[in-house]
Amino acid sequence: MREVAQRAFADEFNDASYSFRESDDDRAPVYVLLPTGTKANRVFVVGTLTETEDVGSDEEYWQGRIVGPTGTFFTYAGQYQPEAAGMLRETEPPAFVAIVGKPRTYDTDDGNTNVSLRPEHLTIVDEAARHRWVIETAERTLDRLEAFDDPNNEYAQMAREQYGDMVVKYQEATIRALEGLDDDGDESELTR
Repeated sequence: MREVAQRAFADEFNDASYSFRESDDDRAPVYVLLPTGTKANRVFVVGTLTETEDVGSDEEYWQGRIVGPTGTFFTYAGQYQPEAAGMLRETEPPAFVAIVGKPRTYDTDDGNTNVSLRPEHLTIVDEAARHRWVIETAERTLDRLEAFDDPNNEYAQMAREQYGDMVVKYQEATIRALEGLDDDGDESELTR
């Protein structure tokens, strides 16, 4: 059975540098730990596709830059994600897109950990879908933040150990994301 796709804004997703498995089985799913205290094997994102580029050397390997109200998501698709690679190849930015993907962490040469999405599904959507995603993602983020201090929330305890207590940062980012809807932030997002 597939895991539920978690919703997260870019600032939180990009901070999710800790990945883990819950068993020693080679086929056990890999999760990233979101700093607001939940595990994510799949993530659902809606934003503005602002750039696409074939970054492959021998074969097509497409990178997409998706801008949301709190930052940027990066997605990569190649021969094992042919539909998503085709969408990235054929879509003319800027365009609103929805993506469900697997989070992947990788270490950079300078010692940082970056996070990206390996797409399972990538589709073009309209501005209304993007607005709904912002509102629903804000609600889910605030729910996680409210449950962060629950002593029975094992993932919140893990997040506190891995990242510290960054509740205020994500509360403020969530408020800014919602305020951006009122400010007609989509215009500026499409031109970033």
